[in-house]
Amino acid sequence: MTHKTPAPSPLTHFDQTGQAHMVDVGAKQDTHRIAVASGTIRMQPETLLLITSGTTKKGDVLGIARIAAIMATKRTSDLIPLCHPLALTRVKVDFSIDAQQSSISCTAQAETVGKTGVEMEALTAVQIGLLTIYDMCKAADRGMVMTDIRVLEKHGGKSGDWTADMDK
Repeated sequence: MTHKTPAPSPLTHFDQTGQAHMVDVGAKQDTHRIAVASGTIRMQPETLLLITSGTTKKGDVLGIARIAAIMATKRTSDLIPLCHPLALTRVKVDFSIDAQQSSISCTAQAETVGKTGVEMEALTAVQIGLLTIYDMCKAADRGMVMTDIRVLEKHGGKSGDWTADMDK
């Protein structure tokens, strides 16, 4: 009976036997790495008005969501089991309001100089920023929907630059 060796997985967080592991980045070069992610939260027009007018009972929704998003980037490796802890050199979080769509978009940019990328940190910032908006406004609108959370671009590292196909 011959035993076939499984083909190597393109998923780097699994070894040859299919077991989860933290990727060894020890031999990789330190490079400046940047990732940008975004996502949107849709809500009732009245909820958006509460946020933009500053009349929510919990205070400055977008200011608090920005701080929560920044804090979350620093905790990504505590939240995602196989992420490496990173020394972030910059985190930028912006919100844009679309009154026509009754939505708020969050864009986060994370940067480091290191051996692995910051896509997970940027995605975590976006998701926690949007979750904070939900938390602060759920008394007025439990039907808010978070959508289109994705990496828009990444720079640095061995694989170089990547930009999302914006038609998807």
